[in-house]
Amino acid sequence: MSLPDPVAQASPLVPQEPSGKPLLKQAGRLLCAESPWPHRLAVALAVVIFPLIWVGGLVTTYEAGMAVPDWPTTYGYNMFLYPWQTWLFGPWDLFIEHGHRLLAALVGLLTIALAVVLYRCEDRGWLRRLGLAAVALVIFQGVLGGMRVRLDERLLAQVHGCVGPAFFALAAALAVFTSRRWRAVPCDSGDVDRGVFRLALVTTLLAYAQLVLGSQVRHVSLGSDVTVFRAAVLLHLVVAGLVTFHVLLLAVRAGSRRRGDDWLVGPARFLAVLVLMQLALGCGAWVVNYGWPAWLSQYRWAAGYVVG
Repeated sequence: MSLPDPVAQASPLVPQEPSGKPLLKQAGRLLCAESPWPHRLAVALAVVIFPLIWVGGLVTTYEAGMAVPDWPTTYGYNMFLYPWQTWLFGPWDLFIEHGHRLLAALVGLLTIALAVVLYRCEDRGWLRRLGLAAVALVIFQGVLGGMRVRLDERLLAQVHGCVGPAFFALAAALAVFTSRRWRAVPCDSGDVDRGVFRLALVTTLLAYAQLVLGSQVRHVSLGSDVTVFRAAVLLHLVVAGLVTFHVLLLAVRAGSRRRGDDWLVGPARFLAVLVLMQLALGCGAWVVNYGWPAWLSQYRWAAGYVVG
């Protein structure tokens, strides 16, 4: 007479094989599905990536990409063992470049930890695969940064700068997907507003295209043809207008069609505020770097600052 399996009896959620034996690996995932650690690590990852992006922007602004000419070492030292006194009290370009590397290393460790926790605790296969994709992307991004140093190649710096925000978006998505609120939303495909979905998708693609165009303007070399630069700036302005229009339209449609849906309406309105802030920042960056546009020369307050 065979005795009943106590593990299978203890948990009705444990899936059974045809033979009646519990699938222990899936059982472990179900038992720790309520663990807060996947969400905590995903949020921590997004929080660390954000300053990593703007520190990378400082590296470009101050042309500090070659302040440390070797990689993965730092002037022959293990990156983590480089003398902190030299880093903190040395030249500014060394400070931001080495700091950028240390932040990047922290991002890599957090990404690996998140992928491990997702594999052990997450019962949604697509989310486990997304965690592995994040590991692959962070490795690719790290190699891009290293090759930019070893080859001293401006194009690699440009690609490196474009991949960073894409990785941040992935980390933000992981933070949402691992949240309890996301799990609580019923998977009812009939409740999806296809029009709002398509508009959000087009807006996302336009925003990323705008980022790539901005990197072209940002990383222009001194020897570049003026005509190419002007064409890139013009296209950047056109796409900026398209992005602004789509973001504002998305906020209006989300507010009218999904009224009461805080998951969608709140972020859509916040996105509209952010795009207006970004427009102001873009105008300010242009004035600081290139002066006021030539057509403003008719106004006395801008006449001394125009660029032809």
